[in-house]
Amino acid sequence: MSTNVKETTSVNIRWMILRDMPEVLQTEEASFESAWTEEDFLRCLRQRNCIGMVAETREKVVGFMIYELHKGKLHILNFAVHPEFRRKEIGSQMVEKLRSKLSSHRRTKITLEVRETNLPAQLFFRETGFQGVRVMREYYEDSGEDAFLMQYQLDESGDEGDAINRIAQYEES
Repeated sequence: MSTNVKETTSVNIRWMILRDMPEVLQTEEASFESAWTEEDFLRCLRQRNCIGMVAETREKVVGFMIYELHKGKLHILNFAVHPEFRRKEIGSQMVEKLRSKLSSHRRTKITLEVRETNLPAQLFFRETGFQGVRVMREYYEDSGEDAFLMQYQLDESGDEGDAINRIAQYEES
């Protein structure tokens, strides 16, 4: 098997429920040195504009994303795929789910901050169409580390007819 071939694990992406929390916390702790606690998750998810979603395969939660709804954008607060399930296109499917929530009439971009030392996340988001917008100095309180603000911008080329062209471009590749 060639190392260039990406393995794809198909996932169901659904709303996060309280019963998912143990698996979400496992993924969080396996993914980040400064992991969110259960209380961090619950405090965030109690906010009216905060949404939690999980990626599930074979009834196992293998990834999650927490994001906020803003007037013109979605803002990712936390995003992780369990280390055992990385490089299987799960994160890409999660990003695609977020992209499907964008609209040229309402929310047109997705933003997030990524630690300057988190090169795998920077590369992943760049591969999925995000661009670095700016450096946010001393953004993280726990370490004083800088963050890169990354953004995905919906192609706002205009009328509804352009949507057909965007779909056609995917069919050709």
